[in-house]
Amino acid sequence: MQAIGGYAAKARAAELLNGLGFAPGDEARPVSAFSGGWRMRLNLAQALMCRSDLLLLDEPTNHLDLDAVLWLEDWLRRYPGTLIVVSHDREFLDAVVTHVLHLADGTAEIFSGDVSHFERKRAERLIQQQALAERQQRQRAHMQSFVDRFKAKASKARQAQSRLKALERMALVAPVRVESGITFSFAEPAALPAPLLVLDQAAVGYAGRHIVEQIGWTLRAGDRIGLLGANGAGKSTLVKLIAGTLAPLAGERREGKGLVVGYFAQHQLEQLDPQATPVAHLLRLQADLGEQAARDFLGGFGFSGERALSEVGGFSGGEKARLALALVVFRKPNLLLLDEPTNHLDADTREALAEALQDFAGAIVLVAHDRALLRATCDEYRLVRDGRAGVFDGDLDDYAALVLRKTPPPGSEAAAAGASRRDDRRERAEQRAKLAPLRREAERIEKRLAALERERIEVETALADPALYDGAQAGRIAELTAQRGRIGAEIATLEDAWLAGQAALEEAAASA
Repeated sequence: MQAIGGYAAKARAAELLNGLGFAPGDEARPVSAFSGGWRMRLNLAQALMCRSDLLLLDEPTNHLDLDAVLWLEDWLRRYPGTLIVVSHDREFLDAVVTHVLHLADGTAEIFSGDVSHFERKRAERLIQQQALAERQQRQRAHMQSFVDRFKAKASKARQAQSRLKALERMALVAPVRVESGITFSFAEPAALPAPLLVLDQAAVGYAGRHIVEQIGWTLRAGDRIGLLGANGAGKSTLVKLIAGTLAPLAGERREGKGLVVGYFAQHQLEQLDPQATPVAHLLRLQADLGEQAARDFLGGFGFSGERALSEVGGFSGGEKARLALALVVFRKPNLLLLDEPTNHLDADTREALAEALQDFAGAIVLVAHDRALLRATCDEYRLVRDGRAGVFDGDLDDYAALVLRKTPPPGSEAAAAGASRRDDRRERAEQRAKLAPLRREAERIEKRLAALERERIEVETALADPALYDGAQAGRIAELTAQRGRIGAEIATLEDAWLAGQAALEEAAASA
């Protein structure tokens, strides 16, 4: 790095580099010695180092870990100038912004307040806009009906022309346009071994040097574990041990029979074939899948139409991340390992991922700087620090206080609030465990109903064919009629089961 003169400047630079996760001595290393993600951190440090009245940040958290994000939030809250920031990290934005500039349909509008406040206001406005658009459509239909009925009558011609001109002058209120989002889900794993994986006093590291040791974990279906810790503490190394890409240097790693690991990490984006299409990537996993089935699956991840047949080399970072996630989901894992899965993902995809993870039947180990995803997904946290990976008896607010050295003393109101939040998190975990089987059964019924509806349409189309009744296909008519009856009976049974399931879901949610 370029040398910085002056004691104050060096102290400021040291604060910035330390806050962004650089180790002591890194300031003396050449920039070429750092990887792409660390160079992004250097660029951010350079922007923060400059004395400025206006600071422009475009996705500053993409290459940061949670500790660095917490530090950056604290730094930006104290920044005296004007900040303009683009980010998909909801909690980060809520912590640092006071206004939101919303860009949509070629217009820009500014709202006061944080992002959560903006979204509430916008939702209220959209509801009002839709109601106004529907009322206007009724008015226009009534006026048009009057014009159509009376424009030919001399006694009513003047009134009809007046109404016609009013119609032409009326400024149309556009109906609310639903923005296209990403919706996907994890298929039911083929098996859920008990346990999925055991780490028995394991140690992991490189070249014989232990980075994390004395790891005694038993992973079971339904576990939701978030890994916390400073950069370089060994979180990603630990995930590689769980994934099996690193062998233990000591102790044992024992897999349950039928274990299927789904592993997502940032390096997998670099391993995508830039000359291949999303469909080609999927067919490499299962050659007999077929192009149409591959396209149907990829459509749930936003690769519809010709995008599924476009070369990956021209994709954005977000598209590559979605494709890598799709390839993980396709394997139907029962142990899911996600190392910073939200880098480059937009807000809609992050929310879709969080919803899908909530209903996932297997176990999850998650490393992320996106606190909304961690809060929505994890029931417990492990803190990787000082070569150990112990249980962290707290939530993300407690961890933020720890990182920023603001840990409340035992017995204080803040400590009591932290304990209350931990109890709430445990209650949410119990509720999710209670609701997950009901939701999976409802999803199974919905898929079966959709398949039956397609079958019924095919049967009724065949029965409507005049050629079927030429006198020589009586047996075929009887067969199709019986098939239609069976389909109708099964649909009726499944619809009753679906209604009962929804009632059970509502009852379980109300009693939680």
